[in-house]
Amino acid sequence: MVTIRREEPDDAEAVARVHVHGWQAGYAGIMPDEVLRRLNVAAWAQRRRDVGTADPEHPFTTLLAESGDEGVVGFTSFGPYRVDQDRDTLDPAWGEVLALFVEPGHWGDGTATALLRAARAGLAGRGFTAFRAWVLEENHRARRFTVRAGLSPDGERSTYPVPLTGGRPPVRLVELRYAGRLDG
Repeated sequence: MVTIRREEPDDAEAVARVHVHGWQAGYAGIMPDEVLRRLNVAAWAQRRRDVGTADPEHPFTTLLAESGDEGVVGFTSFGPYRVDQDRDTLDPAWGEVLALFVEPGHWGDGTATALLRAARAGLAGRGFTAFRAWVLEENHRARRFTVRAGLSPDGERSTYPVPLTGGRPPVRLVELRYAGRLDG
């Protein structure tokens, strides 16, 4: 059984840990191994602090899933839709789930479903009637989850650039956009 609550400033390290573990397990075989190996929990936690993700005035809300003695085992972030995935250009007509990550040991146990349900409720509570989410085309597990959750691909595609070291050009991964209703 998980408990869902809003992120607080002291949660940055726990959220970053889930985020890094989620990338490493969920994107294995999709993103280059060198990218997944160099992920750094401390750096990601500092970035969360710098951006102020736990600030109540932040345009995006992050909710955490906690499980007993394990602490934070998942999180989701949501808010207004980012035009061209730019956090500075927001479309108030659509909501968006920007992130949903769960510790791999909790995949399939209902944690992700509980987080998405809470994100949907949060978006509806902010007046949105529909929302979108981007999913890597090669992430078949996440795509199946997204469809089971009632979202459908809407035909939009984007490219997610993954930076490489040594001056090499980034790897460009295709993302698909999914859309769903909040009022039905």
